[in-house]
Amino acid sequence: MTDQDPRQLLKGMPQSPGVYRMVDEDGTVLYVGKAKNLKRRVGSYFGRSLNGRLQLMVSQIADIEVTVTRTEGEALLLESNLIKLLRPRFNVLLRDDKSYPYIYLTTQDDYPRLAFYRGSRKGPGRFFGPYPSAWAVRETLQLLQKLFPVRQCEDSFFRNRSRPCLQYQIKRCSGPCVGLISPEHYLEDVAHSIKFLEGRTDEVVSELAAGMEQASAALEFERAAVLRDQISTLVRIQQRQYVNGEGGDLDIIACAQEAGVNCVQVFFVRGGRNLGNKAFFPQAPDDTEAAALMAGFLAQFYVDKLIPSELIVSVEPDDLELLETAFSEQAGRRVQIRGSVRSERARWLDMALDNARIALKSRLGSQAGYARRLEALRDALDLEELPSRMECFDISHTGGERTVASCVVFDVEGPRKSDYRRFNIDDITPGDDYAALHQALTRRYTRVKRGEYPIPDILFIDGGRGQMGAVAAALQELGVTGMLLVGVSKGPDRRPGTEQLWLLGQGVPVILPSDSPAMHLIEQVRDEAHRFAITGHRQRRAKARTTSVLEEINGVGPKRRQRLLRQFGGLQGLSRAGVEEIAGVDGISRQLAQHIYDAFHQDVSGS
Repeated sequence: MTDQDPRQLLKGMPQSPGVYRMVDEDGTVLYVGKAKNLKRRVGSYFGRSLNGRLQLMVSQIADIEVTVTRTEGEALLLESNLIKLLRPRFNVLLRDDKSYPYIYLTTQDDYPRLAFYRGSRKGPGRFFGPYPSAWAVRETLQLLQKLFPVRQCEDSFFRNRSRPCLQYQIKRCSGPCVGLISPEHYLEDVAHSIKFLEGRTDEVVSELAAGMEQASAALEFERAAVLRDQISTLVRIQQRQYVNGEGGDLDIIACAQEAGVNCVQVFFVRGGRNLGNKAFFPQAPDDTEAAALMAGFLAQFYVDKLIPSELIVSVEPDDLELLETAFSEQAGRRVQIRGSVRSERARWLDMALDNARIALKSRLGSQAGYARRLEALRDALDLEELPSRMECFDISHTGGERTVASCVVFDVEGPRKSDYRRFNIDDITPGDDYAALHQALTRRYTRVKRGEYPIPDILFIDGGRGQMGAVAAALQELGVTGMLLVGVSKGPDRRPGTEQLWLLGQGVPVILPSDSPAMHLIEQVRDEAHRFAITGHRQRRAKARTTSVLEEINGVGPKRRQRLLRQFGGLQGLSRAGVEEIAGVDGISRQLAQHIYDAFHQDVSGS
């Protein structure tokens, strides 16, 4: 703390709504808070007895920065944004950096497409959700395929068809790509899909029932049977997925606390349908009460998300009325936060609370095991203290093409996925993993040098002495020091559990027992980097191929492309063809056929 009395900082402070930031002598923000009256709220820290946590914080204050807002609701939203951005140590912190998935309908297309989507929702089309997980989105998309055969294929696949694909044959698509359904009937299926996703299933059932009666009266018994099956499937889904007695949109939120660990469980209900649930583990000072935890969670969780009309909570949050006002202004309609509910809603709230407690106990158990492995790693590598941050790099490519490097991060709690990064590697000799590592390390640690990320205690590399040399050269060029470099290479027989650890400057590898907790942690970090790299490479390769593999092959122009697609019924049929079959197409030589075959039969490899 500086020699200046912090109470002197109150002079001239406005008595307006706003946000205040407690700052230490190094310029680090300790705490962010909101106030209806800034001068009165900030002054309360210096004129009353405080608990141990607040006493510690006040003892470190060197400056207080304020931002005036028009209303306390604006201050609440600004506070939430600043907490997410600055992550002050004395606030409740929610690590929720991953955007939530949606179902996307391309209503701007003549034949709209349903798809999994994650990202900005500012473009054309309709978005339904959010869903708590990718699994929940994919399950819903599978249900929709059975109910209303709206296409889910990529546009490049859709445009290159000359005959219907397997999805049509198994009755999961109506074949709009080759004109097997009229635009009017296709848009009927689209309309029913929209109503289903909006929770208006009763309307859909009524419309299908009316259509079934009309079909029967017109002696169109096959169509009537299809409509009957759709109604039957919809009723079964309602029985399994819908919240009894509920309608509209609401979230059910329950929190549990034990041994300094906090868990908040959120159940998402949209249009009366239970879309699933997700557990969060916000960080908070040890003496944080449940009401304060709930308030901090709600403010940060909904600051950048669509807010349902009703939030049912296991404990009423601090500043309940203020939160309701701010959320209502943000949503443009009334938002209620309710902690006292009855009957069916009370049973759902109990279930959410049970799930929060179960997830909390599981977290406590896994944290204890992770802490033991972390201690074992400290001892195995002869470190002075537990590593607080570890990073690991890996490279993945297909024969040197579409190379992707991954960087995963582990801290004292485990994987820190918000800090994961991928790097598309270009302008190197294909297959040169050393050059790929050098490029990835340079790009990552240039940002570390700028202060965008902290320097890790340990840097793991999936590889041996050669990869270590490339890494050391990149770090030396950047002037990055102060971390332990560890290469993880497979043993002589390449069996799991026989890995060798290469430390920079040592000519002999360190070999840990296969049952060593430290080795298990290293394998976990290495395998996560490998998984993240391969996933990124496959996504990059798939994205490149959505423009049609044929368009990238030299010597295959529009006419030859059309002949190939017509001969084999599209890209999927062509991908199953052999070299001789391809060479049998008019205008395709044996050499060109080999190039086409190779383009469809490349395997993923990783370093």
